[in-house]
Amino acid sequence: MSSQPDRPPLAGPSEADATSLSLLVRLKANDATAWDRLVVLYAPLIYYWCRKLYLPEQDAADVFQEVFQAVSAKIHSFRKEQPGDTFRGWLRIITQNKVNDHFRRQGREPQAAGGTEASMRFMQVEALEVLEAPEELEGEERAYQQLIHRALELIRCEFTTRTWQAFWRVAVDGQRAVDVAEELEMRPGAIRVAKSRVLQRLRQELGELGE
Repeated sequence: MSSQPDRPPLAGPSEADATSLSLLVRLKANDATAWDRLVVLYAPLIYYWCRKLYLPEQDAADVFQEVFQAVSAKIHSFRKEQPGDTFRGWLRIITQNKVNDHFRRQGREPQAAGGTEASMRFMQVEALEVLEAPEELEGEERAYQQLIHRALELIRCEFTTRTWQAFWRVAVDGQRAVDVAEELEMRPGAIRVAKSRVLQRLRQELGELGE
């Protein structure tokens, strides 16, 4: 059994400062990477809501842009004032409003959208390719689980391979810590620590946006 501690590479000061802030804080600071992450994470969920509201697929890209433009304009006003307030609920209301606006505009030429720097980034993010074939989405919770998995992929590079394997096999695959410990030549306690570290980092990354 290995006696070497399983630690991730040390981050430089700027990297450590960036990862110590939640995604919401970075969004409010207009961090370009944070905005790109938001689109990557929430594109499938917004697509699901649009389709549930009977938005034609060919119109989804335009509504996507409008949704994220609205988020960019209103993100500073988002806060949890009531126990049931969540970012997901707030974003759903924005999406519903934009879909309703789209249907009201039908029959006349839509006006060109404003060209803020943030909206241009939204248009360029490759995550919007999800519009092409999201056939596997079968409900909001499944779409939300995809969001969690995409968030995990974004932070995966911050952990060693063995730490990630320990986390994934216990937290995602549902294997017993003792079995994973034997396979990876780690102590069961180290497996639990690996799981805790990754989940803590996930909660830190998403913060209120994961609710």
